[in-house]
Amino acid sequence: MDASPITFFGEPEPGSTRPFSAATRAGGLVFVSGHSAPHDPARGIHRGETPADEVRNALAHIASILAEAGSSLERVVQMTMLITDPADYAACNAEYVKHFHGGLPARHTARFGVPTQARVAFSCIALAGDAAGKQP
Repeated sequence: MDASPITFFGEPEPGSTRPFSAATRAGGLVFVSGHSAPHDPARGIHRGETPADEVRNALAHIASILAEAGSSLERVVQMTMLITDPADYAACNAEYVKHFHGGLPARHTARFGVPTQARVAFSCIALAGDAAGKQP
């Protein structure tokens, strides 16, 4: 048995302005914090020019966090999509559905405002382990 019933992934550095872990794993589930597409212009990383680009890039980022925590997009059971502009809803949905081939997870969508220029962000809950249920 694990020494701790909760495993933390991507914990913040001391003094970080983002006081949360990228994800946690507990009780057979992975909980991913809200994340937008990565954006670091100094390193040539941009969220994307369109809402669809941002959805694609944000879900790729979520997928990498899930992989580190021993899961995947295919194991997501609940997704939250946060958008800043309701006018982007259709474009976001059109791209979103392309990333869930085995069926669409339950989803909550809400407007959000954070101190970034992101148009869309996601958080989710996924089953830990691979499709056969093997735990990491």
